[in-house]
Amino acid sequence: MLARKLPRTTQLPSLLRSFTTTSCQLDGIRAPALGDIQPGGAETYNAKQKQFREGLEAARKAKEQADRQSLDPAHGTPASASAAAESRDPRSPSDIPVDDPKLGLGSLSTATGEARQAETEATTSHRKGTLSNLIYGTPEGRQLDKDMERSFSEVLARGKYVHSIVFHQVKPKKVDEYVELVGKWYPKMAQMPENRVNLVGSWRTEVGDADTFVHIWEYQRYTGYHASLHSIQHHPEFPEFDHHLKKLIESKNVSLMQEFSFWPTTPPRQLGGVFELRSYTLHPGNLLEWETHWRKGLKARRQVMEGVGAWFVQIGDLNTVHHLWQFADLEERKLKREQSWGVEGWADTVHKTVPLIQSMKSRVLVPMPWSPVG
Repeated sequence: MLARKLPRTTQLPSLLRSFTTTSCQLDGIRAPALGDIQPGGAETYNAKQKQFREGLEAARKAKEQADRQSLDPAHGTPASASAAAESRDPRSPSDIPVDDPKLGLGSLSTATGEARQAETEATTSHRKGTLSNLIYGTPEGRQLDKDMERSFSEVLARGKYVHSIVFHQVKPKKVDEYVELVGKWYPKMAQMPENRVNLVGSWRTEVGDADTFVHIWEYQRYTGYHASLHSIQHHPEFPEFDHHLKKLIESKNVSLMQEFSFWPTTPPRQLGGVFELRSYTLHPGNLLEWETHWRKGLKARRQVMEGVGAWFVQIGDLNTVHHLWQFADLEERKLKREQSWGVEGWADTVHKTVPLIQSMKSRVLVPMPWSPVG
């Protein structure tokens, strides 16, 4: 699935997050590989990254201006605000990551602005300070106790979206056939509004579990997930697709996730380069502390690296956290990771989160032709 192209003129990007797709001609195509990516492409990558961020900033300013113009003079509140909130598509500009100019070009596209700040403060105002320093006899400690009894989704997640991450282990001799089959089916399903699903992206693993394909889907909460499954499985072409797919794969693994409140998933973009999916299995009971430290660590990391999203598993491989990053190439990945150690706050994050980890895995991914995030 091809993502919406970035504007090449002064035209502003859409104010709504769009996952519109166009059909891919995949007959006879081979699966993409790391060797297809031009090495030394950092300059081109950075130029696309800059254009993408400028587009997001323009969209944010346009929304703010539109909001000001729609203020109700009598009450000073946006007219029909509640109706707009109910009807808006994912993602509205308050969800779209926007750079802080002070962080420079390398900063992660995390959202700013009053709306995003209010959402963050609403979920984190009761957790100020380092968890390890809290004493449970204090008011802060008693509040933490209550938080730990609540669902992690209430404490950590934004709650607006449910994401699924799907791993397909494909038979080596069937990789190209798989690409052709899925490349026709996935865009078709994502294009149908009645399916109530967006495809965040599709990738092939190049380093790690070879011939494994990773797909991340986005739904409007669990009701949207269930409705999507029902709609797709009742499509007249689904039985044939499913029958064919089962002949091509060795195994399938699906987990349902939510994105961390401090790290919204990126809108569609085409920057090029490679991706790294870092998966962490935490010791049970450590997710809340992980979130607290990473909320601070991200401020350091985003100054030099480009993030796609971060999610924690709610159903499936429990106690698992996935971070997805994008780089111009593997050499740039090396340089950016080294630069992170020179940013204040990153070493402290590593020091405090490593003891929380039971195991970890890194995969280098290349995007599929139809992937909205590529």
